Amino acid sequence: MTQTERSAGWLIIALWAAGLGAAAQFAKMAVIFPALQAAYPEAGAGLGLAVSLLSFLGIGLGLLAGLITARGPRRVLIFALGLGAAVSLFQALMPPLPVLLASRVVEGLSHLLIVVAAPSLIGQASAPRHRPLAMTLWSTFFGVAFALVAWFGPAVVARGGPALLFVLHAGAMATLALVLARMLPRRPPPGAPLPLDPRALLRRHVEIYRSPALSAPALGWLFYTLTFVSLMTVLPAMLAPAERALVAVTMPLAGIACALSLGVALLRRWPAVPVVVLGFGLALLAALGLVIWPASPWPPIALAATLGLVQAGSFTAIPQLNPAAEAQSLANGAVAQMGNLGNALGTPLLLWAVEGFGRAGMAGFLVGAYGLGIAVHLGLARRRGAGGAAPA
Repeated sequence: MTQTERSAGWLIIALWAAGLGAAAQFAKMAVIFPALQAAYPEAGAGLGLAVSLLSFLGIGLGLLAGLITARGPRRVLIFALGLGAAVSLFQALMPPLPVLLASRVVEGLSHLLIVVAAPSLIGQASAPRHRPLAMTLWSTFFGVAFALVAWFGPAVVARGGPALLFVLHAGAMATLALVLARMLPRRPPPGAPLPLDPRALLRRHVEIYRSPALSAPALGWLFYTLTFVSLMTVLPAMLAPAERALVAVTMPLAGIACALSLGVALLRRWPAVPVVVLGFGLALLAALGLVIWPASPWPPIALAATLGLVQAGSFTAIPQLNPAAEAQSLANGAVAQMGNLGNALGTPLLLWAVEGFGRAGMAGFLVGAYGLGIAVHLGLARRRGAGGAAPA
């Protein structure tokens, strides 16, 4: 490995760590939710907004974040990390609930900009032969951050309350901002900035979602996010009490393990989109296992593992289908937008399916989502082939 490759490797790890900080913006509220309920006893069900409001801006502004990032991802990422540190430090003051919720909307801007800028920079920093591994590593940031916060967060809160966890998160974000400010190369700004007026934004939305290359990772990601977080929320309660903890802990770890092992191996040999389609196909079969073996913990663990192929392939597809740096920023913005939409819709839809039709409803919802994911990717691949691009 050359010195340049070693330097790029450390930069990619630092950018992945920025992703951990962004995912921890969710985890720091979700994992310690009972402690937040104790800190805000009058909040009731409204305290749930402390988690979900982080997605609010991403649904409407994902592509705007992509356009802004295309103008200079280095500056965007450092600003977003600094903003995240400041908001987390403010939250450590444990302000009144309405102020806390407002701060979560601001923090959502930080989160959105990080998850658009960091993978764009990883795609630019990694050599083509290392890119599948680099993008697969990035795809694990959410599961790894939740596992880390679940591991040490309760002990931190027991020692100093939620405020101490927020202070530690602020310190980590500020440190990452300083480190990446030193590590990221300064590049001249692009020649012509992309227009940001409302009419141009609307036109850009249409252009991106009509493009079979720019839209493919995002539209496939929608069907992943419709199911993963909703399954983590709904499924454990449907299992026997003795199996719940095993499934809740093992599902995200199974996805990470499959992404970093089988996912990386397949991506060295296949284009990314076929890996995503394979993952959706295997997930569809595993979803049927939830009905055939309802008492077993292994079908949900197998389902999470197969979705690791979807997460690895989806992020690898972004630079593979869109080699230009500007296009990668736009594609990452679309992924953020569709991901937030899927996270927002998935749990209510799955609860509706389960309440109406039980386990069969859950399996039907999952099979429908994964079948649509396959159909969308195959249809877009056909369009890319018809347009003269190399099929992927």
